[in-house]
Amino acid sequence: MSVCSVRTVRRGPLAAVLLTAGLLLTGCGGVGDDTRTADKAGSAPGGTAVSDKDSVSAESRSGGGGSGGAGGSGIPGLAGAGARAVVPQEIPGLGRRTRAEISPETTQAVVVTGADRDSNESSVLVYERDPVNGWVPVTAVWPSHNALRGWTDDHDQGDLRSPIGVFTLTDAGGRLPDPGTKLPYDEGPAFTVSGEGFEGEPLEGSFDYVVAINYNRVPGTSPLDWTRPLGMEKGGGIWIHVDHGGPTQACVSVPQERMEELLHILDPAKRPVVVMGDEESLSH
Repeated sequence: MSVCSVRTVRRGPLAAVLLTAGLLLTGCGGVGDDTRTADKAGSAPGGTAVSDKDSVSAESRSGGGGSGGAGGSGIPGLAGAGARAVVPQEIPGLGRRTRAEISPETTQAVVVTGADRDSNESSVLVYERDPVNGWVPVTAVWPSHNALRGWTDDHDQGDLRSPIGVFTLTDAGGRLPDPGTKLPYDEGPAFTVSGEGFEGEPLEGSFDYVVAINYNRVPGTSPLDWTRPLGMEKGGGIWIHVDHGGPTQACVSVPQERMEELLHILDPAKRPVVVMGDEESLSH
């Protein structure tokens, strides 16, 4: 969902944010605008089945001689025995170009994958990078919604499409108290939303928990911050937020229980990113 046009925000769990009557929502379900952040990283299809372990066994060959001799694994006592070389896993479904957008310092990725370019239904799967095994899933696959008209490589305000790409995740907030996230959390009544979504569903509670997607925003600020580095015409206020049962303006939404889980998982020390887009685009 694209977010809200709130003028003044005080950071911190106890900060009360004054709700302006003319709150303009911009990325999210059926209300407002959406944002594109120039903070990219990499993408991977969420919901893609993940193979348990992608490892290649390399037959260790002995150069003839006693145990521990040269020509095998190089490990004493394993010469002539079968040794397994673990090949770190990549995130399934992500192509070389998408993977290149993920910083080497990133070890946490929220992968949002749409079935096709025009789909407003998607799936989310969270991965973490293990030093030995590579990228491994740390959650089940979650159902999610994205923008009404699907996905785009060049998001503009009001196009009703979610931006494709890899974007950092640095800030959270919501109407409800901090559930225990490690991200900076801005709590306040300005996250209140009302009205109906595109399918007539109530939007109430959609912003109870949100994570700002760093598209066309300033990282390190409240999700309610209205600064748009790329200009207002490129949208903004694009969040991961609580699902209201229908498509969004540009945001990604997941069930409330999953939002709480996500907030517990995200760790700024792991440089988390969201990799989002349709399956075909992410495969490039």
